[in-house]
Amino acid sequence: MITAIFDLDGTIADTICDLGDAVNRGLAEMGCPQHDYDTYKKMVGNGARKLCERALPEDRKSEAGRLHELFRQNYAENYLCKTRLYDGMADALAQLDKAGAVLAVATNKPQDFAVRIIDKLLPEVDFLSVLGGVDYRPPKPDTEILVDILSRLPDEKNQVFMIGDSNVDIQTGRNAGVETIGCAWGFRGREELEREGADYIAEAPADIVGFILRG
Repeated sequence: MITAIFDLDGTIADTICDLGDAVNRGLAEMGCPQHDYDTYKKMVGNGARKLCERALPEDRKSEAGRLHELFRQNYAENYLCKTRLYDGMADALAQLDKAGAVLAVATNKPQDFAVRIIDKLLPEVDFLSVLGGVDYRPPKPDTEILVDILSRLPDEKNQVFMIGDSNVDIQTGRNAGVETIGCAWGFRGREELEREGADYIAEAPADIVGFILRG
């Protein structure tokens, strides 16, 4: 059995503009400076609460809870305005599905939004589960989210891949003792993935299929 577990933001879909816009609207309401999209690419990866904390000025970090509330309100109304699948991702997922691989999503994005985005962008793909950030489970790079996914599979030999665009994803896979594939097109780039020691680095979604089905 082969199981391919994908991150969402910066891996399956380019979500940075909608994320950044939602945070910026909250910052504007709070009278705080806003940020450009490239800056947000370095802030995401550890969940929405941490994103909001990072976006605030140093002297207003204590107001992260308020910004998180505003972010959720803004994002709920605009989470698919600019978000799009990366070119070739739908085809790559379809090929893996056809080859019999078990597919899942493990993201630090709030779970309710992760499920909505996957349902809208990839309605034809059969995912075993789409798990995201929830209060009762620690975020990646903790391995609990992967343990949850793998517990839903039959007890048999299983080759598992963690696929993502950031050091957090590579750390998560390594912590869980599974193979890792870094996505160079994402928010962090090849250099971070190489530095973190990804087992493979994909330049395009088709490369993921090649790495996983190489045998």
